[in-house]
Amino acid sequence: MTITARQFLELLRRSNLLSDQELKKGLEACKVAHGGEIPNSPQQLADFLVDENFITTWHREKLLNRKYKGFFLGKYKLLGHIGAGGMSSVYLAEHTLMRRLRAIKVLPRNRVDDSSYLERFHREAQATAALDHPNIVRAYDVDNQGKTHYLVMEYVPGRDLMTIVKDDGPLDYVSAAKYIYQSALGLQHAHDAAMVHRDVKPANLLVDESDSIKILDMGLALMNEDQSELAGLTDKHNEKVLGTADYLAPEQA
Repeated sequence: MTITARQFLELLRRSNLLSDQELKKGLEACKVAHGGEIPNSPQQLADFLVDENFITTWHREKLLNRKYKGFFLGKYKLLGHIGAGGMSSVYLAEHTLMRRLRAIKVLPRNRVDDSSYLERFHREAQATAALDHPNIVRAYDVDNQGKTHYLVMEYVPGRDLMTIVKDDGPLDYVSAAKYIYQSALGLQHAHDAAMVHRDVKPANLLVDESDSIKILDMGLALMNEDQSELAGLTDKHNEKVLGTADYLAPEQA
């Protein structure tokens, strides 16, 4: 069913994406830009609000499809969907007070009742929080909102190596050597903390805007300390082999 401009505005109000003052400012600016009238086209109205940075393109698509809930997690406003993996989705988010951008990894609700996935999710939070290295994405917080569990991480603009090679072709040898070196530094830091990543692959190596590597996804990290509560998690759930088949160590294959 086609949505009207009036219905779009009502959904926008109910979403709480904008304060009353922000919405008023946006509508006044829209009127000025359209000869004193708010456009009858919801698409045109939404496009204007996106162009003027009142909402994001992700917000626009959700609202135009009559979806106005789920834009907030705790202190964070979700701005867009970054990507999805086998056990989680990642969103770009903004702290509602400090205005800092973060990446938030969310465990799907249908995974919450599966102790294997929930424990692995918490393990990632613990593993990432224990590490502090310029070549590893940092974790800041882990929390839940009802049955929605989420991990707040450093947001790193950039592309992973898999995407770079797919889009641009093979790396030159200087870049390849640099990325391998930086990845090794980050993995050594994890190893010094008695931790093994277990899923090192191009898709988990992000190149940031300064052309430096950031290692992603500690979800399969294994603590090597004998007394660690996490060490037996794979055995508990019959998960002796975890990772991506093409990148497994020979002894795991």
